[in-house]
Amino acid sequence: MVEIVILGGTIHPICSESMEEGYIILKNGKILDIGKGKPSQKVIYGREVHDYRGYHILPGFVDAHTHLGILEEKMGEIGKDNNETSIPVAPHLRALDAVNPNDAGFKDALRAGVTTVMTGPGSNNPVGGLNLAVKTYGTIIDQMVVKNPTGLKLALGENPMTAYGSQNNMPVTRMGIMALIREMFVRAQDYKKQKDSKKLEYRDLAMEAVLSALNRDIPVRVHAHRADDIVSALRLAEEFSLRIVIEHGTEGYLIKDYLKERNVAVAVGPMLTPRDKMELKNRSYDTARELAEAGVKIALITDHPYNSIEHLRLSAIIAHQEGLPEKIALEAITSNPAGILNIDDRIGSLKRGKDADIVVMNGHPLDMDSKVESVYVNGSLVYERSHRCH
Repeated sequence: MVEIVILGGTIHPICSESMEEGYIILKNGKILDIGKGKPSQKVIYGREVHDYRGYHILPGFVDAHTHLGILEEKMGEIGKDNNETSIPVAPHLRALDAVNPNDAGFKDALRAGVTTVMTGPGSNNPVGGLNLAVKTYGTIIDQMVVKNPTGLKLALGENPMTAYGSQNNMPVTRMGIMALIREMFVRAQDYKKQKDSKKLEYRDLAMEAVLSALNRDIPVRVHAHRADDIVSALRLAEEFSLRIVIEHGTEGYLIKDYLKERNVAVAVGPMLTPRDKMELKNRSYDTARELAEAGVKIALITDHPYNSIEHLRLSAIIAHQEGLPEKIALEAITSNPAGILNIDDRIGSLKRGKDADIVVMNGHPLDMDSKVESVYVNGSLVYERSHRCH
């Protein structure tokens, strides 16, 4: 692979202060070096130079909650592969087995500078399965994986109640949802005892998946909008000593101090959705700011395709307009989601040794009029808005 020198431009490493002029060296898909000021001829010699002076350069954007490639666009019913509603508790389902890299949303992601997403099961099941993090460029999903799995999907509240209540099957109440989830974890505890004592005579794929959460190898990632459902999720996490991330968190601002006390991160969104169901009646553009002010770690999400993946940066712009500080707004679509997904050792900031996922913009990233000019994934230039000479 050809070594590349990217000339900035204003560079926003995210993990450190922005620099008005600098350079980034890319080698073998990684960031070999990043520096301030004009590079010497020694640095440039023998390398391909991509000149973006006058532009803004950032790490690739990260969306910590989507259904990209699983709930496909333009495919009708056959593309709705995100909810296995034949059974309410399905921890052994793997998003890996359902992601279609040819979904139109992947190209939209690149045009918007989104280079990594978490994608996974939907929220009709109390227990939906295992999600994963993938790059948004590629043709073979196995080669696009950053981390698999990144969590076990749980869902509380209106969605599973509606999905199964319409069939007159359990769960039809919030009590029913929690009973099914708790029953699953108790079964997993019993399964673990048998496994640890070498008395296990068979393998249970469902229980093996739950053990990964019970052993704290991965977090439970809980779909919860209402404040009472969020509290129920935290109660569950404490009962079974689980790592937990709250996803959506629409009413999280009502219990922000409670979340902060428990050091629980919230993947907030989608912000641009209408209040089209009961659980969204208190949806507010202020949620991200209020949680951040309370000291809660936040990421912004699109929940693609419920909001288009292209609107991730727009969510940060709106949150910033509502008072979220610039630094946190940028972190909420870069380093924070990378941290929430436990892949910040590879992505989310511009730093030596990290993946060379880079977005070049023709203006400040929180300016509505700015556009994505170029995108690099693993050191390769994979998108250009206009063909420019480098």
